[in-house]
Amino acid sequence: MSNEWSQPAAPPPPLFAGKKERDLVKQVNDEIIERVVGQTIAYYPIDLERTYFHDLYGEAVQKTFLPPVRVNALIEYEGLKTEYGKNIGLDKTQSITVHFHKRRLTEDQDLYVREGDFVLYGDSLYEIVTLEETALLYGQIDHKLEISAKCIRAREGLFDAT
Repeated sequence: MSNEWSQPAAPPPPLFAGKKERDLVKQVNDEIIERVVGQTIAYYPIDLERTYFHDLYGEAVQKTFLPPVRVNALIEYEGLKTEYGKNIGLDKTQSITVHFHKRRLTEDQDLYVREGDFVLYGDSLYEIVTLEETALLYGQIDHKLEISAKCIRAREGLFDAT
């Protein structure tokens, strides 16, 4: 038996979390979100090819949407909030935060979450107003785990899902 140290052929993966560990985390998250705690929403992505965006401002007055995609996600219902606006009066807003599993969306469903898209949760339509990518997998900057979308309830007539 030799007592000599030999250098390994390749260094260990960062933080001992390589592709196999990332795939295991994806599989476990998929099962938990889809079978245990997740809810189903209908996601309406904007059709980027058929929607005309203003050259200077990048906004679209008339948006064209693709058919809805069924997505499993974690939903945080934030309730109904009443606010008073000067010269407007009372205004009621309803909001949710949708936590998407990033790898499930991008790799399995070929879906990319964007501001301005709509989601149908229950009987209510919500518009995505802000996005955050807060959770890193094992602290690795190249491997983000979730996308959180802050959504507000869409006003009547803003979007027709039929």
